[in-house]
Amino acid sequence: MTTVRAAGGVVWRQAESGEVEIVIVHRPRYDDWTLPKGKLEPDEHAIVAAVREVFEETGVEGVPQVRLPTIEYLTGEPGVDKRVDFWSMRVRVDHGRGPDHEVSEVRWVPLARAQSVLTYAHDRGVVAAFTELPGVTAELVLVRHAHAGSRHAWHGPDELRPLDSLGVRQAAALTRLLAAFGPARVVSATPRRCRDTVDRLGRPIRVYPTLDEVSPDGVPGAVAALRALALEATPTVACSQGKVIPPALSALRPANTTAVEAYRTPKGTGWLLAFAGTAVVAADPLIP
Repeated sequence: MTTVRAAGGVVWRQAESGEVEIVIVHRPRYDDWTLPKGKLEPDEHAIVAAVREVFEETGVEGVPQVRLPTIEYLTGEPGVDKRVDFWSMRVRVDHGRGPDHEVSEVRWVPLARAQSVLTYAHDRGVVAAFTELPGVTAELVLVRHAHAGSRHAWHGPDELRPLDSLGVRQAAALTRLLAAFGPARVVSATPRRCRDTVDRLGRPIRVYPTLDEVSPDGVPGAVAALRALALEATPTVACSQGKVIPPALSALRPANTTAVEAYRTPKGTGWLLAFAGTAVVAADPLIP
């Protein structure tokens, strides 16, 4: 069996009435109503594909928030099925989209009515999962710095240790992924390797010493800083260190797990955190 990978989103907005609406598309080729989605390009990350496909099919620039159920179904071709990863997405900008041979209509429908309009049961299942989510008020991507060689092989101050060649490649891959979130703010722990990991995002980097491994405020200080950032509801990328991220996430999500090992974060990877106020309602791993 050959599996074709695809990605898409449940893209939502709040109408003037306060009602939540999601966007769906009509495809004339199949005469169906479905969630926006499409195939991954070669070597494309699923989140990047989801954002791109949502924009191509709807004209909406979406911000991924929470990973939703993955669906799989037969394509009709012998020996070929399709696996589609979905994320809930907040609308950042709606440019609109005119009809063409692929999408004849883009329609915003109240969440309560979407189930009766969508053609496929698997789409309805994804929307049902979205309906159960708490209201997300902020997105924050927390990443660990890329590879910076051996601490023992570096003879200068540790906070000045730069990325090595592997780390530069990791940072480049991570940048492509992080850009899909359209971050308006970038913060970093003090070490150069942290700042260098996120400096290609094209945003000023604000240094947060509370995200340092050597911070006197310890993990509680990092947790407080992340919660404060979430309350400001500005899409944020934060870069920290390996001894900070797992215990901070464990403290932020005590109802889910207290095992620090569950949040082990290899260098050059991170987590998509969705907040409702100061509470983390979802923590999804990000691997470029």
